[in-house]
This record gives sequence, structure tokens and C-alpha cells, in this order.
Amino acid sequence: MPAYGPGPSSPDPRETALILAGRAWVRGRLEPIEVAIGQDGRIQSVGKIRSGAPRHDVGESVILPAATDVHVHFREPGGPDEVENLATGTVQAALGGVTLVGDMPNNPHSISDPERLEEKARLVPGRAAVDVLLYANPFGAAHPERLARHAGAFKLYLSPTTGISEVPDPAETDALLRRLADLDLPLAVHAEDPAGFVRGEPPGDPRAWDGARPPAAEMEAIDRLLAAPARLRLHVAHVTTAAAARRIRAAGLSFEASPQHLLLNERSGSDPRFKVNPPLRSEAERLALWEAFRHGEIPILASDHAPHSVEAKERPFDRAPSGMPGVETMLPLLLARVRAGELDLPTLIAAACDRPARWFGQPLGRIAPGHRANLIVVDFRARRPLSGRTLHAPCGWTAFEGMDAILPREHYRDGERLVEAGEFVGSARGRVVRPEYAPGPPGAGP
Repeated sequence: MPAYGPGPSSPDPRETALILAGRAWVRGRLEPIEVAIGQDGRIQSVGKIRSGAPRHDVGESVILPAATDVHVHFREPGGPDEVENLATGTVQAALGGVTLVGDMPNNPHSISDPERLEEKARLVPGRAAVDVLLYANPFGAAHPERLARHAGAFKLYLSPTTGISEVPDPAETDALLRRLADLDLPLAVHAEDPAGFVRGEPPGDPRAWDGARPPAAEMEAIDRLLAAPARLRLHVAHVTTAAAARRIRAAGLSFEASPQHLLLNERSGSDPRFKVNPPLRSEAERLALWEAFRHGEIPILASDHAPHSVEAKERPFDRAPSGMPGVETMLPLLLARVRAGELDLPTLIAAACDRPARWFGQPLGRIAPGHRANLIVVDFRARRPLSGRTLHAPCGWTAFEGMDAILPREHYRDGERLVEAGEFVGSARGRVVRPEYAPGPPGAGP
């Protein structure tokens, strides 16, 4: 397998490589600070002026920890018609302020054995702009125990979705959850119960898709998951309703919401660009979910980045694939909501940076000594409407067309600049990582 971990540790960590000066959210407010970054790419100190190293002052811009996106689909290894791969996807991540991605295993050949996982891991070195944690699919794995020694996390699908046609029945699910509970890896679950899907006329728009895969099917799957062993490190993907969020939160489990379910509804558009699994919900459901997120009641923000070509999305709605691009726009969309006064900055930092990094067991997501200096610089005055023509997804479109966003001005990985003036200037030094420590409870407050 390729080497794992954050990189070589031979440079002397006592030597300061860079001092980054600006404003940051510390001690409950924005205040001027200086961040000293060591030769090993770790933060040495915060707020203490050091001399003898290059100093970069970002002026009135704000220094933030870079984000971790626990849910992306970069489609590699994939078929000849795929419009995404690890190289293009990780550049989008870097430009969007995301320093670590969790890549999902719904590839044409299921990532259900160590050999296929190794094949996928070999695609990362020399091609990935940011670090990558690789999920494996435990359903159908002959030896999940062997797979757990190499995977960064597991992803289980309880319903068919893009790239996944075979899913476990309820008895298989219960047995598999018990088995995975002993393996001490995070387990993300796509929670929809196919028994709750409504059969009828082929759906022709997002409203009909919502009716075909209703919130009740999501809740039924969640109820089954809540019966899993308490020691299982369970995470529920892309929750779409406030009721589901309350149920999972009361159980003390980790879960996520994505920008499409927070910012879009079933009437945001009528064509397959707005087709996702689980579906977009009503405006009332969206607003309730947004309020839960705004109040810090949803622990993790994740993009569920899942791009498809324009041609694929131009098929009749019932035959078009589900999914939309989002890793480049996830954080910028929410930063614009902070600028508009609709969301508190510490709530966003907790959900996009701190908690997802802790869930993956990585020393990221905080501006604190000992953490990796994976940081972004944001100018909150630089709002602009999104356009698929100017974003970097090869598919060339975004469902968030015209929405305000604030893209990072700079992005640093281990103190090395990846993005400058909003352009990618870095090198492909991303690595495959696995959890370095077991995460604590997901928490809720910032």
C-alpha cells in the first residue's frame, strides 16, 4: 500500500518556516493574531510574535482552519464516461477551502476487498492536491476485518443509489452492524429504507422524486440504525429533515447535512440537475433543517459532491443519475451566509472544520499548537455569484448558479501555499490518510 500519514517528519519542528498574521476567531471573537508555522508543517504558537522567519500579513482578511469534507464521490476508478477523478476533484477541494476529503466507494467495481482498495490508493500519490481518506464498502466483503486494516472508514448503503444496486436486507444489515462494531472504524451510512419507497408513475421532477423517496423512508432506516450496538462508530450521511436530525442527535450519534438540503428545495429547479439521493425536500422541511444547522444542532457539514456530465443530466428525469458537484462550493456558500448575518462563524467552523476532522481522527480543523497548519485566508468583502462557467468542476455546471459565495483567497497545506489570489498554485502532494486517533462524541455546540 502507498505510505500513509501527513508526510515526512525529518525537518526540525523547532525551526519556524512562516509567520501568518491576520485576524482569526479566537477566545470568542475576531482579533489580530500571528500563527507561527514550523518546518514540519505544524502550528508552533498562536498570538506570540516570533522573529527570524518570513512573515505574511493578510491584512483585514480572516485566517480560518481549512475544512474537512467527509463525503465526496470522485468517481475513480471509474468508467469511460466519468467526468471526475481524484486529480480534478482534489483541486476543486483546495480551491473551496477543503484540505481533506473522504472519498466514497460507489465505484463500478465495489471497493470491498483490500486489493481494490490498494488499487484506488495507488491513484492518490502524485495526483491529489489535498489529503484523501478512502472509504470501503463492507457489504459483500469476504473479510471485513482485513479490509479494516487498510480502509480509513466504511460506507454502507441501505438503498440503491448511483453506482450501488445491491444492498443488504434488514437481517443482513443487523448482522453486519454487529460485526462492524468490533472493528473500530467510522461507519457512514446512506440511510433510506427501500421498503418505504412509493411505487407509481416514473417521477418527472424533484417534487415527484421527493414523493417517491419520502422522508418516512429515511426515518425508517434511521430507526433501524439506532438499534445498532452502542460501540459502533456510526455516522448518518446527508440527513434531510429536522425531525431526523433530532432523532439522531438524541441518540448521541454523528450525522451530517449537505448544502443542497440546507439551501435548495424541491421547487428550486425542475430538471435532473436537482435530482439527488435522498431527494430535495419541501421548503418547510428545508427551512427547519436550516434553522437546526444555524443553531448548531447539526454536527457536520458535508458536500456529497457527486458530479455528472451535462449529457447525463439531460436524460429524462427518471433515467438521469442522482448527484451534483459541491466540494468547491460547500464552504464558500456558507461563508456568504456568515457575511449576510444569517449564520455565526463559530457554528460554521465547528461543522465544517473542527468536528469532521475529529471524526476522521485528524489533527486538523483548529488554529492551535500541534495541529497541522492547514489554513485558509478569507476576505469577507469578496462576495460573488457562483457560475458553472467559472468554477472548476469538469461537468461545467452547478445547481447553486447565481447564489452568493465567498471563495478562499489563500489555502495552506502544512504551511505550503496551495491557493493564491483564488488560483491553484500548489503541487499534488496529497496523501492517503487513516484515523490517527479515535474520535470523541460528535457534540453539538460550536
